[in-house]
Amino acid sequence: MSKKETPLFPLRKGLHTRQAHVDLPAGTFEEEHARQGFFGRTTHLYRLHPVTDWTRIEGPLRPHSYDLNPLADSTDAKVRASMFGSTESAFAPICLLHNSDVALHWVAPAAMDFFYRNADGDDVYYIHAGSGKLETTFGALTYATGDYLVIPRGTTYRFLPDAATAKGGSNVTQRYLLIESFSEVTIPDRNQLGPNAIFDPAMIDTPDLEPYDATPREWAVHIKRQNEITKVFYPFNPLDVVGWKGDLTVWRINVKDIRPILSARYHLPPSAHSTFIANNFVICSFLPRPFEEEEGAMRVPFFHSNIDYDEVLFYSAGHFFSRDGIGAGMMTWHPQGIHHGPHPKAIPLSRTKERTDEVAVMVDTFRPLKATPAAGVVENADYWASWK
Repeated sequence: MSKKETPLFPLRKGLHTRQAHVDLPAGTFEEEHARQGFFGRTTHLYRLHPVTDWTRIEGPLRPHSYDLNPLADSTDAKVRASMFGSTESAFAPICLLHNSDVALHWVAPAAMDFFYRNADGDDVYYIHAGSGKLETTFGALTYATGDYLVIPRGTTYRFLPDAATAKGGSNVTQRYLLIESFSEVTIPDRNQLGPNAIFDPAMIDTPDLEPYDATPREWAVHIKRQNEITKVFYPFNPLDVVGWKGDLTVWRINVKDIRPILSARYHLPPSAHSTFIANNFVICSFLPRPFEEEEGAMRVPFFHSNIDYDEVLFYSAGHFFSRDGIGAGMMTWHPQGIHHGPHPKAIPLSRTKERTDEVAVMVDTFRPLKATPAAGVVENADYWASWK
C-alpha cells in the first residue's frame, strides 16, 4: 500500500474501561474526544476531574444560554435589527444564531394577510407552542405543538394560527423555532436499522388541496432573497393550484410519531437521534425514553469537547436529563473547542428515575455559528458558571 493505514482497533493506555460509557474506573470521569461529531475516529479519556469544573473563562468560546420566552414581545432595537428578511408584525422571524449553512430564528406569527416565500433556503419549523393551519402551494396542513413542518425552498405559504382562547380567556401562545437551511433538508439514511426505524416514512403527512379563498382582491407575496424582501402583488390568490404530481412537497411529522433508538446497556451518542440532515448540519430530537438498565452503564451524556461542531439545544418540554436549571423555551449554545457534559446535579438525579421526560431539538453545525444582537438581549450571562 502507498500509505500507512489507520488502525482499525483502539490503542489502550493506563486506566480505561473495556466498554465505553460502562463501568468507569473508580474516581474517574470519561471524556469522548471524537471527530466528525460522533461519527469519526474516537478516543475516550479517563480524567480525575470533570472537564467543566473551570474557575473562569475569558474569550469567545464561553457557553451561552438564552431564555427565548420573552423575546417575541420585546421592542428592543437590537431585536428588531435581528429580523433577517420579513419585519411584518404578523410574521417577523427573529434570528438568534447563524452561519453560511443555517440560521436559527424565533417566530411568533399572527394570522397573515400575505404569503411568504423563502428564496434563500428550506424552512424547518418546530412548533414549540400553538396550533393552526399552514396554507401552501401544495395545499393546506393543520399543525399543533410538537410538529415539525418541512417547507422546501421557493414554496409560497402563510400561517393561519388558531385564534381559540385558552383557560382564562387569553390568546393561545404561538411560538415556533425556525431552522432555515441553505441546502436541501432530507431524512438520514438508517442503514442497518432499516427504512422504518426512528419513524416510518408512512407516518409523514403532506398537504391536501382544498377550496381556496378566491376573493377578487389584491394579494401579496413577500419573497425573501439574501435577507431582503421583494413584494409581488396579484389580482388573484396565488395559491390557485388545482392539482400537482411529483416528489417535492411540504411535509409534517410530530415528535410523538418518532421512536428513539434505545440501548439498555449503553448510552447512545446524540447522532442516534438524528431526525433531519442538510449540508454541514444535522437536526436531532431528544424525546422521552427509558434510562439504561445495566448496572455500571452511564445514564447521562459523557463529557466531550465540540471538536468539529457547534452544538445548539432548544428545550421544549419536560426536564432535560443532562442538566439542571433549564426550562421550556430556553436554548443553549456550546461553540466548537470547549467541553461540556452532564450537569453536576444530573448524575445523581438520573439514578433516581426510570426514564427521561424531555422534548428537545438539537442542531449541530460544522461551521461556527455567530450570535445576533437579539441573542444578547435574552442571554443568561452566568450560564458558564453553572457547569462547575
